[in-house]
Amino acid sequence: MAVQTPIRGLRSFCIAAKCLSFKHAAGQLFLTPSAVSHQIKQLEDQLGTDLFKRQTRAIELTNAGKQFYKAVQPIITDLETTISDFTNNQQNKTISVSLPEFFASEMFVPRLSEWTDLNPDINLQLETAKAGATPVRGDLSVVLANGKPNGSIVTELFPLRYVPACSKRLYRKYAQDGFEALKKVPLILHQSRPWSWHQWAEHVGVHDFDPKQIIQFDSMFGLARAAQQGMGIALVPMPISQSWFQEQHLVRLFEQELATNDRYYLLQHENIENSAELETFANWVKAAFADCA
Repeated sequence: MAVQTPIRGLRSFCIAAKCLSFKHAAGQLFLTPSAVSHQIKQLEDQLGTDLFKRQTRAIELTNAGKQFYKAVQPIITDLETTISDFTNNQQNKTISVSLPEFFASEMFVPRLSEWTDLNPDINLQLETAKAGATPVRGDLSVVLANGKPNGSIVTELFPLRYVPACSKRLYRKYAQDGFEALKKVPLILHQSRPWSWHQWAEHVGVHDFDPKQIIQFDSMFGLARAAQQGMGIALVPMPISQSWFQEQHLVRLFEQELATNDRYYLLQHENIENSAELETFANWVKAAFADCA
């Protein structure tokens, strides 16, 4: 009956033969030196020959050991490569996606359970950035831009419009004042659109627009939170802020909206055509936000 040679014994031999130290081999294998020595002794017994000359503080290969290492080492290397490749192929694929933080929290995350239900074998790695910041480069990116951005494949997802909104407390206090309310409380906007209130006023025909104070935020979340807490009247982006109104954190003070060229785009990078997972995700994003266009 044929005797089976444990793979671990061959691997221990190859590593020990390469570094000529049972101790160093043990460190690489996460074993004790005695365990490595025992595995190699079993291999020598099976082969019927010594593979190492053992000295007090060192080891060296015998002639038979050198010949055996030359024959076995390529086989062990190929085997480890095969196991590694197979393991990687069995593991879930991971897609890296960069997103504006407000888009991620208000629109992407609420839809994410749909993606995970449909694609349980594809992981996502999400990176967020404030609006206007340079996006982190991922396999795909969602960006907010005033005009079509550069990219290998660019798909428009949906446009933004801006509505004047405030807390319920401010609404009760100033709704009856009409446009005069704009002179009585601070006006809040995003720093990427510093003239948006002036544009809104011109659009709706407020000819004597003279704001008491303008406060700029570098994040849309900060802008919406400030309005919710009664700091002033904010130009809040829609439809991305819809949940703030549905949950009555914010109330529209005026119905007139400001339309702009601000739009969210999906950027698909060069390697997407080589990955079924990336194409699947890109198609899901387009479908998920089709109703926002």
